[in-house]
Amino acid sequence: MNIGIVVHGPNIIDSGYALKLINLINEYGEVSVRLGGTMGRTAVIDNSLEDIIDISRKLVPSDSLKIFHDDNVDVIFLLNYGKSSTTGQVFGYKVYNHYKNKIADNNIPIIQIERPGEADGSVINWAFKCNLADVFAKKLNLKTVTPYEVYETHIKNDNDTGTHRIIHGVSPGENIMVNSIVVGRSTSDKLILVTKDNILVDIIGGEIKPHGVEKLGKIDLNSAIVKTGLLRKAKVTPRVLDNAKSENFKIAFLDHAGEDVYTFKDSSAVITIGDDTTLISSDILYRFNVPIIGITDGDLDKVVESGFKSKNSVIFEVESGNDDIVGAIIHKELFKNKEYSNDFESIDEVEDKIVEIINNRNIKYTINKI
Repeated sequence: MNIGIVVHGPNIIDSGYALKLINLINEYGEVSVRLGGTMGRTAVIDNSLEDIIDISRKLVPSDSLKIFHDDNVDVIFLLNYGKSSTTGQVFGYKVYNHYKNKIADNNIPIIQIERPGEADGSVINWAFKCNLADVFAKKLNLKTVTPYEVYETHIKNDNDTGTHRIIHGVSPGENIMVNSIVVGRSTSDKLILVTKDNILVDIIGGEIKPHGVEKLGKIDLNSAIVKTGLLRKAKVTPRVLDNAKSENFKIAFLDHAGEDVYTFKDSSAVITIGDDTTLISSDILYRFNVPIIGITDGDLDKVVESGFKSKNSVIFEVESGNDDIVGAIIHKELFKNKEYSNDFESIDEVEDKIVEIINNRNIKYTINKI
């Protein structure tokens, strides 16, 4: 039997259940494993699982499912550890329906194992009945849940439209991220995102963050990736890899945390724009010993438990609302609006140029060197 396994998110990995489940499933056939999603990649690295879980491509979970479908495997497992049974089951429902829209024939069983080790953990047959679901439910002491039960319990009364989207499993006081941009904070356990002309205009049950909405720009509300709370809950010891760098000093420019930060791992340094982008990117790039030059304005939303930064990193904190302005000038003047620059020989040289740019605009700032 050929079996595909899609592992989603850092929690299933950090908990140790990803490896445990992979080993269990491996007893039933030939197994291939790939990641679905982005934040799990650092968890794979920290847990030394990159030789077991394929993290070579940045894929949403439904695309990872489709790859196994196209490979014509006999069964696909989806492993997830949501922050609640609600978020986990709704996640599975949405992933499965995105996947169905990408395939011509829905002929492969998909088994979701959700929150193993928890009292409310479950096993779900998404495509059609497969006896392995019952086998694993019994092995893991989890209840089986049908797609119909998920729909009736969580989805039926959503009434999502092209302009309104209900977000499940939210707690008050959590950050709300859309496509990796923090756009607000929840004030209730009932949350609805509202758009007009594809622009986020309201968060019912939350406070909107105008600067985040501006940075987000236009979105497709139905397909947007929405997350709440911490992106990674576990307190971890990051694993730093031996990583080949470019022979010449090459600096990269990054102004959006949703971009594939891993593509910059061979850079000598990376300029990051915005507090959240700087926090997420520096934490990831720490694993590859890549320092960052962050342009921030102190408007930080805690999206990871700890934000690690490589030695020789430099953080500029400019006056409120000026990080994007300074970033745009840096991109134009130092990078000629390109992604990389080879015009510098050191971080100190780049730092001096940024100081010059900020001083020419009479913007107040402080510098923190790591």
